Amino acid sequence: MLVLYKTTNVLRSSHDLTFVTLAIVMAKYSSPALQVLSSPRRYIPLAFFTLILGHYLLTTIHSGYGEATSMSRLAESWRKVAETTCNSTVFLPPKPSTSASDSYYLPAQSSPVPSGPRPVIEVEKFSPPSRKANAAFVFLARNSDLAGVMQSMKHMEDRFNKKFNYPYVFLNDVPFDKKFKYHTSLLTNANVSYGVIEGAHWNQPDWINEAQAKANRQWFKDNNIIYGDSVPYRNMCRFNSGFFFRHELLKQYDYYWRIEPDVTFFCDLNDDPFLFMQDNKKVYGFTIALYEFPETIWTLWNATREFIQMYPEYVPEDNAMAFLSDDGGQTYNNCHFWSNFEIGDLNFWRSEAYTKYFDFLDSKGGFYYERWGDAPVHSIAAALFAKKDQIHFFENVGYRHAPFEHCPTGRIHAQNKCWCDEANSFDNPDNDPYSCLYRYNALWGPGTNRPKWDP
Repeated sequence: MLVLYKTTNVLRSSHDLTFVTLAIVMAKYSSPALQVLSSPRRYIPLAFFTLILGHYLLTTIHSGYGEATSMSRLAESWRKVAETTCNSTVFLPPKPSTSASDSYYLPAQSSPVPSGPRPVIEVEKFSPPSRKANAAFVFLARNSDLAGVMQSMKHMEDRFNKKFNYPYVFLNDVPFDKKFKYHTSLLTNANVSYGVIEGAHWNQPDWINEAQAKANRQWFKDNNIIYGDSVPYRNMCRFNSGFFFRHELLKQYDYYWRIEPDVTFFCDLNDDPFLFMQDNKKVYGFTIALYEFPETIWTLWNATREFIQMYPEYVPEDNAMAFLSDDGGQTYNNCHFWSNFEIGDLNFWRSEAYTKYFDFLDSKGGFYYERWGDAPVHSIAAALFAKKDQIHFFENVGYRHAPFEHCPTGRIHAQNKCWCDEANSFDNPDNDPYSCLYRYNALWGPGTNRPKWDP
């Protein structure tokens, strides 16, 4: 009791209540009854007493220690912890600095970091469109492509279509199942249509010599030509070349944007590319231009030359022949626009010039005896049957279809909030010598500027 009495006489603050409480406990367990315990256990109370005595001496001698361990300070600490874990505003990121000396963020170390002050980017607030083009997105997909289709749709909706609400048209050679329709329709507020392709527009024609076609497919396979032995791939190329624009679900539209499963759109689009095409009388838009495998199109250019000799009136002046040929049309340099991204004028494909051209090519059987792709077919037709300024490079659209991508640069990259690495862009001449973009740019010659979309 003497210890307890002296202790209560020197209480200085609320934290000393701890000492008093523990001292009472020590007094209790220091009673004679505790002495009957076995020898090792007898030292436990002694150890506690020693710790408490040390704590008390420190609070008496060292004022800082006493303040830090006071009950009021501990209570304040617990109150702050409770606020931090319960109030979500604590986790808000810091406000971005507006200092002109901020460094410019780029997503990868491989890109050069611009020097000097961060560029000031004025991003206009988006206003709902007052008008729209008569246009739709077109997907050629299978039920098994659902995951990839959803990825592509999510990118498109987030970057563009949630603001513009253009419809989607899905096409398949078999009916889409309920799961496909359910999940794709959930991703957009726009209208969604699902169509089945006619057998005559999809399947290999009966007049194709299957024995010859099979032997040729085996040769492609033996020589490691991609999709070399695939009949469905050939069906797809033929359909996209000559029949997609004839489908009943697309007859009501004037413009289309082709999208494939598993593609990525890197940048915001606050302006309407469909309206740009319409207002500027463009017929074909692309993001990536590259070389085709020459083994897959052995006779395509010869067939094209034969057609042009028959119908020279279909080729206008100021065409883009120079994109296709380095010798005035004698040979084909194999350059084409990558057609997995296309924004185009459906009426251009419906024109007399193109439909006759496709029918002529189809009669040659090259889609099955060789492996003619819709990309070179569309590219040749656009370059020959349209004027060069009707073909547009959408440099502001960040896009990836593995393994290649186009990434905008400079001001466009920053303004459109692109998250791709500029150094990885396929049309970077230091990165990919197989890009044909320089041939497209050369169409306008030195001292002239090609048309640009600069929204």
